[in-house]
Amino acid sequence: MVIKTIDAYMLQKMFLAGAKSIESKKEYINELNVFPVPDGDTGTNMTLTIMSAAKEVSQLENPTIDSLAKAISGGSLRGARGNSGVILSQLFRGFTKEIKEYTEINVTIMANAFQKAVETAYKAVMKPKEGTILTVARGGAEKAAQLVGETEDLVYFGEEVLKYMEEVLAQTPELLPVLKEAGVVDSGGQGLLEVLKGAYDALLGKEVTFEAVPARNIEINVNADIDTADIKFGYCTEFIIMLDKEYTPEMDVDFKGYLESIGDSLVVVSDDEIVKVHVHTNDPGLAIQRALTYGALSRMKIDNMREEHTEKLIKDAEKLAAKQAEVKKKEKAPEVKPKKEVGFISVSIGEGINEIFNGLGVDYIISGGQTMNPSTEDMLTAIEQVNADTIFILPNNSNIILAAQQAKDLTEDKKIVVIPSKTVPQGITAIINYVHDKTTDENEVRMTEEMKKVKSGQVTYAVRDTNIDGKEIKQGNIMGLDDKTILAVGTDISETAFQLIDSLVDDDSELISLYYGAEITEEAAGELADLITEKYPDVDVEVHFGGQPIYYYVLSVE
Repeated sequence: MVIKTIDAYMLQKMFLAGAKSIESKKEYINELNVFPVPDGDTGTNMTLTIMSAAKEVSQLENPTIDSLAKAISGGSLRGARGNSGVILSQLFRGFTKEIKEYTEINVTIMANAFQKAVETAYKAVMKPKEGTILTVARGGAEKAAQLVGETEDLVYFGEEVLKYMEEVLAQTPELLPVLKEAGVVDSGGQGLLEVLKGAYDALLGKEVTFEAVPARNIEINVNADIDTADIKFGYCTEFIIMLDKEYTPEMDVDFKGYLESIGDSLVVVSDDEIVKVHVHTNDPGLAIQRALTYGALSRMKIDNMREEHTEKLIKDAEKLAAKQAEVKKKEKAPEVKPKKEVGFISVSIGEGINEIFNGLGVDYIISGGQTMNPSTEDMLTAIEQVNADTIFILPNNSNIILAAQQAKDLTEDKKIVVIPSKTVPQGITAIINYVHDKTTDENEVRMTEEMKKVKSGQVTYAVRDTNIDGKEIKQGNIMGLDDKTILAVGTDISETAFQLIDSLVDDDSELISLYYGAEITEEAAGELADLITEKYPDVDVEVHFGGQPIYYYVLSVE
């Protein structure tokens, strides 16, 4: 079979086939991540990114190359999550810039589009690393350029490009030692290959269907009229599981039975792709850990109902008064917060950490973090909601910085400053060091420099067996991580947290801050603080309720 040109209808099929291909392999790609932490993972982030574009592409009934280019570029840019998702969206952005003027695509145009894709993606990353998705993409572009003049057959062209990209992917462990030690290839590069393999299958005539399946019975209604004395389980826990395998009726019964054993007010609804969960429990972490066996989590929300109940009576009275005044207010313009010169947006998760950021003057909290990376669209929504001329964004996670930068690039009516905070403690330090009478540029430098002085750590559990930096890690082990590697491994949360802190403290350390998560009691956090104080009597120790899921402790040493 020889194919010399691709029209809009074929390009649409190829893109949707690529999206379905990576969706079907996302869990395999997730398993290639070096660190065995329970986060959103590369496969999930890349899938959510391309699916954002695929939904727009699938709705085009009479596509042109130009309309497809807009849907692919716009959808992926707004839906980009995590570094791998942002880089994928930039590859699409460059590719579509090159093809949008044409009605058909041949080998020469395809090769030029590959080159433009790589150039655009490399420019989007401040410090590109080799041995990553960028290396694999560049390999494909180089092979594509070699084939121009050798063939006009897109089938042969695609076969050779994919073959060479697989060779480049196999070499990524030689370029990144951490991949070699973990015994894996780069997950982002593997994800890109899965997209292109799916597109190539469609070119060969393999049929693919793309359907955005709505969730069944997704609404949740919970009786709010509860007396404090009747609250047996204190945490209202909600999240969505993005399934990475078939969710059978037997699994549904087993999962519901488990949730009923640790809580009440249970609602579990599902379709072929997601499961939405609502449960009241005294241990949200147990619900979350079981849920992670079915897939990645999104839209996590944990509320302390006992603390909220006292405020509820007042709020109910306020709501009643508001309803009574609703008719009078209809003719009035909606209340708009006064415009500010400077506003702040922070990515955060956990009731306690959210309160800390709000108390420091953050105008808008984007729910997310390591367990669920917000999209560029989430960033743009937050920017729209903050009525300020200049807005500082604190991503507080290394895998969210690129999405924030992309939102900055897409914003025209406000000045956006992204402070590249990689952890929550860095974000807290950055905003504390904002000085009102200094210029935006001066504050950007000050905040960035001050947060670099913070040593951050996190304590969580391993989701699979691996070996990193000479440390043998088993599934279920407790791990202490800084922002670069795993520093402590054990079986006890407090002991591992103590080992992590011990590795971060030096002679210049003056303050240790502990933010304990939803699964840790105040008593346990206090006992850990006492142990730290005993060993480091000259260092101040502060304990804060963070309320974050998954991570038992988030901590900092300054």
